Amino acid sequence: MSLQFRDTLSGETRPFTPLNSAQVGVYSCGPTIYGPAHIGNFRSFLFADTLVRWLRASGHTVRWVVNLTDIDDKIIRAAAVEGVAIRELTDRWEAVFRADMAALRMATPDEMPRATEHIAEQIALVQQLLDRGHAYRTDDGSIFFKISSWPAYGKLARLDPEAMRVGERVEADEYSKDDVRDFVLWKAAKPGEPSWDGPLGPGRPGWHLECSAMSMRYLGESFDLHTGGIDLVFPHHEDEIAQSEAATGKPFVGTWMHCAHLHVSGDKMSKSRGNISRVSDLLAGGAEPRALRLALISAHYRTNLNYNDGSLTAAASAVARIDAFVAALSARLSITSGDADADQRAAALAAESWTRFTKAMDDDLAVPEALAALFDLVRDGNRLLDANCSGTGAQSLIDVLENIDGVLAVLPDRGTLPAGAEALLAERIAARAAKDWARSDTLRDELANLGVLVEDGRDGQRWRLAGPQV
Repeated sequence: MSLQFRDTLSGETRPFTPLNSAQVGVYSCGPTIYGPAHIGNFRSFLFADTLVRWLRASGHTVRWVVNLTDIDDKIIRAAAVEGVAIRELTDRWEAVFRADMAALRMATPDEMPRATEHIAEQIALVQQLLDRGHAYRTDDGSIFFKISSWPAYGKLARLDPEAMRVGERVEADEYSKDDVRDFVLWKAAKPGEPSWDGPLGPGRPGWHLECSAMSMRYLGESFDLHTGGIDLVFPHHEDEIAQSEAATGKPFVGTWMHCAHLHVSGDKMSKSRGNISRVSDLLAGGAEPRALRLALISAHYRTNLNYNDGSLTAAASAVARIDAFVAALSARLSITSGDADADQRAAALAAESWTRFTKAMDDDLAVPEALAALFDLVRDGNRLLDANCSGTGAQSLIDVLENIDGVLAVLPDRGTLPAGAEALLAERIAARAAKDWARSDTLRDELANLGVLVEDGRDGQRWRLAGPQV
């Protein structure tokens, strides 16, 4: 089976062919950094992480962009309530988000652009829409997208064009599900709110505008994959398509992929319902980070994930099974003699497991089937250990486990951290998020003195203990 994904726009599951064979462009809607992201948010982020990991494991070069919304109504209100500058608020919550990402082993995106650092691109996009007749100014200086100028509006969410109420205006950054009205591109400046000067007049961008401008800035006017939660289909992604394609005259995204909700006791997890669980709170309460990651990726991304008190317990038990298997394999590596037939069967099991894993992941990221392949590998591999396979057979199994872990990221770290190292690693993540490179380097040296070697790569901060590791 070739790699295939379900496209929200067409409703079809189709083979994936990159627009450019040299690089796959992926854009994921990131957090609004006015508070901690909850695990419902992280389900969507980890789905995108798994997608990118699998694309890379399949041999693709990927450029992954995750935006940070650092200006909107919620942020302005939160900063006012706390009595702090907006930048102080958003810097703090960006650092928390990055620390949560690292704790859950989420790969570091290639770009994490902030909306306020790309005002010029957003102004240019609005100007294109004005020039093409798809936008208009209001008396107060705001600029709106004219939905009546774009007959294709509603194609992603499958809206009925005849039922649309076109011509009314929505200015707020928060939208109700049934609003189908002209949406704001540029908000005229108001007293007490941040604004930017320029050819559009003083104001600030609307929420939908930033994703179109930043995705095209880093991935081009047309790119391969756009991900987000199912709740973003309308109006956010619908509006992205309209303003992007109306401005450029080109198809915006090749494949749209949307993650279903995380439910708690049958209800969608959301701040408005008050049923949220935060990553840092769960970890502070003793949750194993790898178990939480496994719990959040275990269901198919297009299926609602039901999370309850038993979810972490079950995931922790599964992680413990993996850890015990890895420890047993590691202990067997030094054994040079064993049962030759068991070694052959270990090699065959490794090949079969990777084939099953690949088939599952190629089928629209069928993670449940991929996990079944992993845990069958653990079960049958333990039987081969009982059959006295040698270090050669154990190495075959370790190799395929590491290949699988490049996608799922649930294997144990290589060794146990010395006392004090975990706090230094967390502090270093925050220092890098704040671009305090001097402090980051100092912390790296302190960790090296403890015997912990830190490396910064595409997947973020990784560590290993000094000396040979299994």
